[in-house]
Order: sequence, then structure tokens, then C-alpha cells
Amino acid sequence: MGAVGLQTHIWANNTRSILLLATFPILVGFILYGVQLILMGFGVLPGSGKGLGDDMALAASWLTFTVPAAFVIAAVWFAIAYFGSQTLVDMLTGARKVERKTEPDLYNLLENLAISRGLRTPTLRVIDSDSLNAFATGLHEGQYSVTVTRGLVRTLTRDELEAVLAHELVHVINKDVRTMMIASIFAGIISVIAEMVFRALLYSGGGRRRDDNKNAMPLILIGIAFAAIGFLLAIVIRMMLSRTREYVADAGAVELTKNPDAMISALRKVEGRSSVKGPDELQQLFLDNQPDGVGLEGLFATHPPIQKRVDALVKFGGGRDPGPWSGEPSPSASPSASGYSTSVPLAG
Repeated sequence: MGAVGLQTHIWANNTRSILLLATFPILVGFILYGVQLILMGFGVLPGSGKGLGDDMALAASWLTFTVPAAFVIAAVWFAIAYFGSQTLVDMLTGARKVERKTEPDLYNLLENLAISRGLRTPTLRVIDSDSLNAFATGLHEGQYSVTVTRGLVRTLTRDELEAVLAHELVHVINKDVRTMMIASIFAGIISVIAEMVFRALLYSGGGRRRDDNKNAMPLILIGIAFAAIGFLLAIVIRMMLSRTREYVADAGAVELTKNPDAMISALRKVEGRSSVKGPDELQQLFLDNQPDGVGLEGLFATHPPIQKRVDALVKFGGGRDPGPWSGEPSPSASPSASGYSTSVPLAG
């Protein structure tokens, strides 16, 4: 994919990101309105004592207070995440910071890629896991970090590892990391709302006054519908943000390294071996996140299938697909024919 085409995709994706994230207030409004109707139906919140329309109008009037309150909570949540997100990520994944003296080859690969684009080298982190994966985190210059698993370092050749590091660096260059981190924070806020509602119903004896309100069941059903729409849209937004960016990052890695075959063979080795523990909000940042037993063509997957990413690199990057990796290079195929780099893997 040429530089002009890639830049066009970057602009299109960034515009889409702004539009999608701008829908967050709408999502919050939908969810809060649905939650209020549910709580009213269960008798946790007082009803109007009149018809269903009056109850719904009353719940809508509360949004003038609950939505601003939700955004105050969101602002506090964002401030905490802004300063403590990397610490939380390290705790959840077991990632640890490494320096040049402990990982010289790995560090030099990342540093050379950053220098080639005039960037400050992101902090390098390693997860002691046999899985093959990588991801970038951070919200601003000086906070960006690239994390790889030990399995990735041991399995990939130098060229393949360089391609993966370039992929993650492109996420930094395109500000994908910042967008995804913000989206993760928003998703966390929505999760907190759901948790608060559940606890409110659990500890308030929800339903004890439900029989007193003839509108209880309609309110609960309508509230569930509104909340479900909000939650569903939040999930769709997260998936769209993840999927579109992986194609661009793959193409950007090829532009950085001038080696489409290395990116393709790296993806083939990662395929089916990328499982890393972590919350859903974090896994959307991974190089690959394909759940086991995905149905309906990956309907709920946050990443496009490896095969589709490989096909795009073959079509637009001019690379060659060596096919699924069996765990060992084919002895009958030459490096040029197989698409696998002749570089040796980096030692752990």
C-alpha cells in the first residue's frame, strides 16, 4: 500500500474515530435513561404515580442531573487512567520494563525504527509468557510503551520481530494507541455503570415495591431495551476502532520496513498462538486477539482474522503468503519461496 494511500486511510480512520468517540455522550444518555427506567420499575426510584408516559417523562427529566454527574465521574476516571494506566496494564499482564543493557537487540530494533521517523523511542516492556503477541499503550509523547511477549522474541526472526515492532510503532504514530486507550476508558466507565446498577438492585431489595406500580413491567422492559442499545453500540464502536486500525498498522509496518514478507510470516506464526491474559478493554490493543471458537465470521472479534490481514498484505503490499505455520520452517522450501526471513531468532 503506497504512502499516499496509507495516509488517506489514516485520515479516514482518525475521522471515524472522532465521530465514533463523539457518540459517547449519546451512549451514556441511552444507558442512563434505560437504567433509570429499570430502577423505577423495581421501585428503587420513585415513579410519577400516573401513566407510563408520565413515568418515562419523569425519568427523562432526571437526565439533566444524571448525565452531568456521569461526566464528572468520567472526568475523574479519565484523570486516574491518564496517570496510572500503564501501572494498571503492567499489573494485569505481568509486563516489566526492560533496558538496552538487558535486551540490546530488541531495544535497538525499536530504537532504529523510532529514529527513522524522528520519534522518541517508546518504553520497551516484556511479558514472560510463551504466547506470541504484542501491543502498544500510552496517551501522549513520553508515555508511549511497546510490550512484547517472551514467546514472540524467542519464536520470530529478527526481520519478523522488526515488522511487529513497526506495526506497534505505527499505532503510536497514527495516534491509534491514544484513541484506543480513551475508548477503553469509556468502556470501563460503562462497565462501572452496569456494576453500580447491579449492586443497587442487589442491596436495595429491588422489587419490593414493584407490585405497587402498574407500569413496573413495561418500565423494566423499555429500560432494558434502551440500556441494551447503549451497551451494544459501545461494543460495536470498540470493534470498529480495533478492526480498521489493524489493516492500516500492517500496511504501515511494511512501509517502515520495506519487507511485506516479514510482516506476513510474523502474522502466520502469531496465528493461533496469541492468547494473553487481560481484560477485554486491553485485549483490543493486542497485535492479535482471536477468541477460540469464533462464530459468524468473527462477529464479536475485536480484530480481523489473520487470513484477511495476510490477504490484504499480499494484495496491496506485494508480499508472499507462506501459508499457516506448522511450528518449524519447511525444509523443502527456500527462504525466498516460503516467505520466511533467513534472519535468526533473537535470543531471550
